[in-house]
Amino acid sequence: MLGLDVATKGAAIRERVGYMPEHDCLPPDVSATEFVVHMARMSGLPPTAARERTADTLRHVGLYEERYRPIGGYSTGMKQRVKLAQALVHDPQLVFLDEPTNGLDPVGRDEMLGLIRRIHTDFGISVLVTSHLLGELERTCDHVVVVDGGKLLRSSSTTDFTQTTTTLAIEVTDTDEHPDGTRAVRDALHARGVSVEDGSGLPGAGHILLLTAQGEETYDLVRDVIADLGLGLVRMEQRRHHISEVFTSSDEHEQRKEAVGHGG
Repeated sequence: MLGLDVATKGAAIRERVGYMPEHDCLPPDVSATEFVVHMARMSGLPPTAARERTADTLRHVGLYEERYRPIGGYSTGMKQRVKLAQALVHDPQLVFLDEPTNGLDPVGRDEMLGLIRRIHTDFGISVLVTSHLLGELERTCDHVVVVDGGKLLRSSSTTDFTQTTTTLAIEVTDTDEHPDGTRAVRDALHARGVSVEDGSGLPGAGHILLLTAQGEETYDLVRDVIADLGLGLVRMEQRRHHISEVFTSSDEHEQRKEAVGHGG
């Protein structure tokens, strides 16, 4: 790892690597400051540097005001931040984050993902994230590795996974005359010989229609059909793939799969 032999260079590796575990492993009867200082010392920092780095890191993860409270009284989100802080406190070259948003509500997930993005952009630390919430990887990582039962399914950049397709996604409003605007547009396009699919079963699609864009004339046709029906156009855009589609397109999608994202 990082050019070092894991069998003989354990201490040197701990100085260069941070790890945020998925499970709840924090001691409830000590403060965040005490715990993170201890982990900093375990990673090779001397006492003074460990205390200074702990204060800076807890401030970075948003726990500076709560740093002296016992961890047992922390919320799930605060505990996740403590685990992140101890992984970063010694300024490693690489951090492993195992399900970092586990147990968090939507606001907490957004805040954690923001912190993860800053690990690389602000500090230049490489990040490896494991997650079953694939939308989070699309938002935070630049490379994705898909693993199924120890077997590598795919490894490529996030942009390759989410490349823009020739599929056009259309969403319209309803009116009193056309209470189901989506169906009205689909029927009108069918009448003009255009094949249209319901995209509601695809990740992030919602109640939309999908059709293949043949060029600018497709956009003009859709615009004219919607205008003739008197409907409002919510969106018309080229659709992007989602990472999760690599699973749904597989014959083994019932099995447990895991994605690993590289944040930098």
